[in-house]
Amino acid sequence: VGKIAGAAQKRVVGPDGGPGAVLHHVTMAYDIDADKMLEVLRIGKEKMSDKGTRSAKKRVDPLRRQTGLPRQVVIERMIDSFRKRHGLTTGSVTDAELARAEELVRTKFATPEWTARVP
Repeated sequence: VGKIAGAAQKRVVGPDGGPGAVLHHVTMAYDIDADKMLEVLRIGKEKMSDKGTRSAKKRVDPLRRQTGLPRQVVIERMIDSFRKRHGLTTGSVTDAELARAEELVRTKFATPEWTARVP
């Protein structure tokens, strides 16, 4: 069994050290062309030895191969599982939220200062 996902997390402390926020990002592979992945990614020897493996290709084991299920079924089951464990409210992005997001892209997230930033 290989890796089906990668995750990253950023914690932000609120003003005056108060409550902040956590951004959690996950990338999951339903299906993947492992040969193409190796052409595109630069995976250093340190990262591979860190994980105790010799081949990045052998580490990847997408959900399609593990489950044999169609992509839409995998998505529906993940949503159902999340709903049962954590609750779920169906909603949509409001026009005001979309306008604010577009403004943030224009004024912050699409700028070289942001995209070339190294934390």
